[in-house]
Amino acid sequence: MPGTYESLSLDLAAAPRRWLVTGGAGFIGSHLIEKLLDLGQHVVSFDNYSTGRRANLEGLLAADPGRAPRLHLFEGDLGNPDHCLEAVRGVDHILHQGALGSVPRSLEDPPGFHLSNATGTLNLFEAARRAGVKRVVYASSSAVYGDDPQLPKIEEATGNLLSPYAATKAVNEVYANAYSRAYGMEFAGLRYFNVFGPRQDPAGPYAAVIPIWVSAMLRGEPVVIHGDGETTRDFTYVADVVQANLLAATVPALADPGRVFNVAIGGQTSLNRLFAALRDCLSALRPGLGIPDPVYRDFRPGDVRHSLADFSRARDELGFAPTHDLATGLALAMEWYAGTLTPAPDA
Repeated sequence: MPGTYESLSLDLAAAPRRWLVTGGAGFIGSHLIEKLLDLGQHVVSFDNYSTGRRANLEGLLAADPGRAPRLHLFEGDLGNPDHCLEAVRGVDHILHQGALGSVPRSLEDPPGFHLSNATGTLNLFEAARRAGVKRVVYASSSAVYGDDPQLPKIEEATGNLLSPYAATKAVNEVYANAYSRAYGMEFAGLRYFNVFGPRQDPAGPYAAVIPIWVSAMLRGEPVVIHGDGETTRDFTYVADVVQANLLAATVPALADPGRVFNVAIGGQTSLNRLFAALRDCLSALRPGLGIPDPVYRDFRPGDVRHSLADFSRARDELGFAPTHDLATGLALAMEWYAGTLTPAPDA
């Protein structure tokens, strides 16, 4: 049986290691770096800042200047093989988060998504092989389940892919499986389900639903729901994603050298229910804030209708034990959202 996350944290603090986090200035990457630095680890952040924000890392250092000597900022591009080779030099663990996100955006720019997400990941895998890194943990996505109707989602059953974004994540899994068998490496692919939390950027039309909706509510604007609002998602708080990454990187052995794992809480929330939960949570923080009813639009191409994860493989093989349900995560994140995103004009 794998150990617990608490025991792992103690082990890492007692014996620091060197970690590479790609996409380190991004939403998930910066949370990984924060946790690793808090555990006394040495971290290389690899980012080209196309979507990641320097302020995310600057904020970590401003909050605790003592972290600075253990954080190396490497500005580079996953599309450049030489940058990948330089970034992996001397690291013990790789947590690969760097990628372009968004299903709608991928429908507009398939080549750009392939270059960043597929070619960039292949470059990193090859650099890891040449550097002798034994295991790579990489971010996959629940989008690889495509149109498979089975609920809950289990790792062995996937359907037809519905977007170029999903295709790039599936390609990553194929390469990880091939590299594990061709070169004796280990890969843990983490299929994230709708991650949310502080530092999630609401800017732009392709941002994640929760920060976009909270931002609209704070401005007194109606939230746009695509479809009838009964589309469901398994929302996962970012701290549980951090837990899964650290466990996957350090578990003594994987049951299969190209293993994939669902990372979620195993909850199913409709968009209508999400709207109500966000409205209630935000109204408690901002009494008197006028939040209009949502506006319903057409379904978006490429969107999966229902999503619910079975995370028993991650639980049994990694020791993954989610600590935040949707309500707990929203309570923690809402203060950051409300304090950071645009307030309503009369707030």
